[in-house]
Amino acid sequence: MRPGGAGPAGPTADAGVRWRLRGGVRLGHDTVRDTGVLLHPEGVLLLNETGAAVLALCDGATDEHALTGALARTYASVPAGEVRAFLAELARRRLIEPSPGPPEHTGG
Repeated sequence: MRPGGAGPAGPTADAGVRWRLRGGVRLGHDTVRDTGVLLHPEGVLLLNETGAAVLALCDGATDEHALTGALARTYASVPAGEVRAFLAELARRRLIEPSPGPPEHTGG
């Protein structure tokens, strides 16, 4: 996943948190290095395959529990705690943020 850090910080205690990329931040691919990248106003963060997969699921609709479940189905050796620490570090760096409020239901 890559960005190491001092451990969890921010609003990751609730597995119901739905993360999204902050404004001005986008997920991309560096064709020269053949690796995922997180582009932000201050620079570029190189990602490994699982880090890019985590961020692809940070769509503002997928909660952290569903995100870790989806990763577990694809990557057998990625512990949920490691994913939460990665998300916490990205939140600390202000690259991702919790999505505001629950998804709205229409009709019914």
